[in-house]
Amino acid sequence: MATDIKDTAQAVDAAALMGLLPARPRLLALGEPTHGEDTLLELRNELFRQLVEQEGYRTIAIESDCLRGLAVDDYVSSGTGTLDEVMERGFSHGWGACSANRELVRWMRAHNDGRPASERLRFAGFDGPLEVTGAASPRQALTALHGYLAARVDADLLPCTAETLDHLLGADGRWTDPAVMRDPSRSVGQSAAAGRLRLLADDLVTLLDVQTPHLVTATSRDGWERARLYGRTATGLLRYHHSMADISPTRMTRLCALRDSMMADNLLAVAARGPALVHAHNSHLQREKSAMQMWEGRVEWWSAGALVSARLGAEYAFVATALGTIRHQGVDTPTPDTVEGLLYALPQDPCLIDARRLATALGDTPPAPRESPWFGYAPLDPAHLATGDGLVFVKDALRS
Repeated sequence: MATDIKDTAQAVDAAALMGLLPARPRLLALGEPTHGEDTLLELRNELFRQLVEQEGYRTIAIESDCLRGLAVDDYVSSGTGTLDEVMERGFSHGWGACSANRELVRWMRAHNDGRPASERLRFAGFDGPLEVTGAASPRQALTALHGYLAARVDADLLPCTAETLDHLLGADGRWTDPAVMRDPSRSVGQSAAAGRLRLLADDLVTLLDVQTPHLVTATSRDGWERARLYGRTATGLLRYHHSMADISPTRMTRLCALRDSMMADNLLAVAARGPALVHAHNSHLQREKSAMQMWEGRVEWWSAGALVSARLGAEYAFVATALGTIRHQGVDTPTPDTVEGLLYALPQDPCLIDARRLATALGDTPPAPRESPWFGYAPLDPAHLATGDGLVFVKDALRS
């Protein structure tokens, strides 16, 4: 078996990765088993550089707030703002503090400098404005969408005024209260005002759609696409807040599913622009159902990758990443009876594995999943190998 596994391993580069796939995918999704490790992010950066130079990729999308990401995109595409500013306000989840993310943004800006718009690289966050502790107010997305339309269509076509939206939204703190995540009774998501906002958001999105020919001409396709992002985000956030007020046993399952649904919609919009590299946790990009143990029990839902794969078919490819050690987090050398342990013994580091060939080599009874000593690291599930297009293995994630 060891020889069979060794035969599936090769160096990690864009050419080798494309060689595993039947055709160039519109979305090439690279997963990671943990967040914030520069070793993994640096590998992602190098792979993106090669995809840009060798395969014509122009966009990278990462697991970060889609609205905050607009500031990063403005910076890399046109030089708006400064690097320090966009690293501070252009990322969610603390990702702006990662040195490899800073280097990615710096390189993209340098690459774009002096190039025509058609050749410039683009950046996208594809997560909703969501954190583990809760969700953002829908104010930013709703008011931006309303403002875009109000400046370009007849006033009598608008379903409400900006003042009406402001009154219904109220104080943002009502929406962002972190106590809501564990206490649904504190949520305003099922209030009369929230219900009215959901109807208005739907009307605004519909108006945006039916006015598409005029709006694309009056502004630009990029401006119209940004307004569509505001619309998706506003309706998604209002739907999410509605479910935060739910008291049923399926509440957390619904919230996890809604988050990945928002991710999937954003990824499909990215795919419409052209080929892109997507980077996020393996659990958001895999084709299998995702699962998590939470304070209310185990929840399962279809990931963004599963949803997008069902829509795009062969135009979506998923390459998971597995890790040997994260010693500074207590994740030590894997035992040889795990997939990570078998791969750790290989001479290449990092290495690219044909996931389906590896699944065949492991046979009908693959090793049991590795146990994780740290909640922030999710080991590879051997049962998922056959549904992936490739596997990147990195022996050691080094302290940044």
